[in-house]
Order: sequence, then C-alpha cells, then structure tokens
Amino acid sequence: MKAILVSLTVLVCLARATVYAQPADSLRLPQERHLRNIRQLTFGGENAEAYLSFDETKLSFQSTREPYHCDQIFTMSIDGKDQSLLSGGTGRTTCSYFLPGDSTILYSSTYLRSLDCPPPPDFSKGYIWAVYKGYDIFVSDLHGTILRRLTETDGYDAEATVSPMGDRIVFTSVRNGDLDLYTMNLDGTDIRQVTHEIGYDGGAFFSPDGRKIVYRGYHPTDSVKVAQYKELLGQGFVRPSIMEIIVMDADGGNKKQITNAGAASFAPYFHPNGKQIIFASNMNDPKGRNFDLFLVNLDGTGLEQVTFNDTFDGFPVFTRDGKHLIFASNRHDAVKGETNIFTADWVP
Repeated sequence: MKAILVSLTVLVCLARATVYAQPADSLRLPQERHLRNIRQLTFGGENAEAYLSFDETKLSFQSTREPYHCDQIFTMSIDGKDQSLLSGGTGRTTCSYFLPGDSTILYSSTYLRSLDCPPPPDFSKGYIWAVYKGYDIFVSDLHGTILRRLTETDGYDAEATVSPMGDRIVFTSVRNGDLDLYTMNLDGTDIRQVTHEIGYDGGAFFSPDGRKIVYRGYHPTDSVKVAQYKELLGQGFVRPSIMEIIVMDADGGNKKQITNAGAASFAPYFHPNGKQIIFASNMNDPKGRNFDLFLVNLDGTGLEQVTFNDTFDGFPVFTRDGKHLIFASNRHDAVKGETNIFTADWVP
C-alpha cells in the first residue's frame, strides 16, 4: 500500500511539473494543432516578411512604423529583441534576405528614384498591388551602408530571396515586359530567366537543397483576361485575387501547379523535409478577406489548414530543423488591422 501511495505521489508531482513547465499559449487557437507556444515578436505597426539569417539567430523584416510612412527594413534577434532600422529611411523597401555569412542583407528599394514614399495603389480599381518601377535590389551591411547595387533595369526588380545553398538569388522582374522569375549569382552576374508564361510570377523561394523553386503565379489564358492583365501591368499594378502555388526545378524545368483553389494563394515556403509546402490563402473565405496558413504535399495532395485566425496569417518560414515556424498575423492586435511577427513551436 505504501508503495502504491509513493507511486501516486510521484505521478501527481510529475503532472504538476508538466503543467507548470508549459508556457501560457493564449495566442494559439484550439484548432491550431501544429502550433504550440506562440510568441509575439513585434508590437504595433505593419510588420511582415520576416526571414532568418543563415545562423538562425536573427531576422530581417519590413515594417511601416513611426516615423516612417511606408515599409523600411529592420533587423531583430530571433527572440524579438534588439530591433533596429537597417534601410536608410527613404523611398519604399521590400523583401530583405540575409546573404551567406550573415554580415550582409539584400533588399529592394525605390530610394534612387525618389526619397519619398511612392503613392499607394488606387483602390478605386479594386484590390490591386503596386509594381513600382523604382525598385532595384541592393546589398547592405548590417549598419545600413549600401555596398552593391545588383539590378539596374528601368523597372520592377524585387522579391529576391537566397538559396539555402548560398549560391543563387531568385527574384521577380518586369525587364522583359512581363512579371517573370529570374535567378542570378550573389554578385548579380549570370542572370537567367526561368519563367516565360504570360502573367505574374513572384514570391519565390528555393527548396532546402536548392534544386527546386516554389512561387505564386497567375497565368490568364483567355484573350480578355490577358488584355486586362497587360493593361493593368502597364499602369504599374497587378490584381492578386487569383494566384496558385507552383513548383519547378531551379532552372525552370518540370513546372507543376500544386494548388487549384481559384483564390489568392501566396507566400509559399518549403518544409525542411522538402516534401511539403506551407503557404497563405483565402480559399476558405467566400469574401476573400481572411487568410490562413495551409500545408500541402508537392504533388498537390494532403491539403491541410494550419491556422484558424479570423483575419490574416501569412508569410510562413520554417527553421531548418523544422521545429519552429515564423509568421505574420493580425491576431492579438492592439489596433485593428496591425500586423505583427510571431514565432511558434511546430508540432508535426
């Protein structure tokens, strides 16, 4: 009997220790079974596209916060501390990414065209994204000094990310009259066009082994929609209401569309296993306003919803070991509509 009581006491103590060791997880919704221990890294403003350094101790991200009136590039530690401005505070910036060695970061900026923020899109045309002609891709050190200009075309060069292998950059450009994907060396040489279909190709990332690229694409086929796309692009805009997730070889071969939701699916990123893609989509909202994260196999099977927040979740990024997810969300917003960066433990 004494042995039984001792065993029960041990079990109760272990149970209490487990309960007390678990962090409060008030930011997680009950359906979000893949996520645990969600932690908020930024507080206030519009923060998005947080990408890891190669040593995974830092994040670069874009943010609109006072006193800036459009996106600037910031860096912070993986725990959200030591947030500091990297870009020069002029023009508009987007899509920052660490280069191998973590002493430099590439990002796109319009500051050479104008020191002012470019005008926002005219939403009287409906929900559209601006394709600013002034964007070029630059390399900066961690103190904000521009070291190199990688692109010099008179048009849109942006959305650049770096292969985990540390050898190539993939980016979107309108240099040939359409929004296509290109790859290049880290110094801007050996530029190769890897998509050629009429329509928008963007938001690309390499697979963990650098052999594949995943991206969002919109490829109108009938003449009316092609004409509408070209007319809007000529005005410097795209309409992102329908985008699908596509995977191809890094040289542009073996393209395969892996979603067919007829929705705005974007921000795809490879799971470290190389066999799945996580992405954001409004496919489950008839009004098209609520974006959640979804997981899908490379062959398009196994679609699974990951987040269930009723506003916006997007821009997911895994750590290399697959144990953590970084993403942007409107959840827990102090001011309605603000977007912050979160990190979470990933539960397979």
